Amino acid sequence: QVQLAESGGGLVQAGGSLRLSCAASGRTFNTYAMGWFRQTPGKEREFVAAISRSGGNTFYADSVKGRFTISRDNAVNTLYLQMNSLKPEDTAVYLCAAKTDYSGNYYYIRSYEYNYWGQGTQVTVSS
Repeated sequence: QVQLAESGGGLVQAGGSLRLSCAASGRTFNTYAMGWFRQTPGKEREFVAAISRSGGNTFYADSVKGRFTISRDNAVNTLYLQMNSLKPEDTAVYLCAAKTDYSGNYYYIRSYEYNYWGQGTQVTVSS
């Protein structure tokens, strides 16, 4: 089992940047594929980005491609999301998620595929 804790959210002007972190408990972080999702009131949870266990494979939603970068540091059990050129429509609660994965090479883009979730961190982008 793994526990996830997001940080780094806040209020930023359009065009600005934020870096989110997701700290994972335990010693088996490198056995989990990871993902970032976001959610706004009244809407379904939306996929943002995903990364394989090793970090070698990544995938992005079209809405964030070229602006966001997902990465991980397995040595310190942490997942990151670098967000640049932020837009007001990026405003949401951002959640990290973990999925047990034994292949090492896959990423996952559907929320129901993930086993564990953090509580989320609020990102607000003002126009």
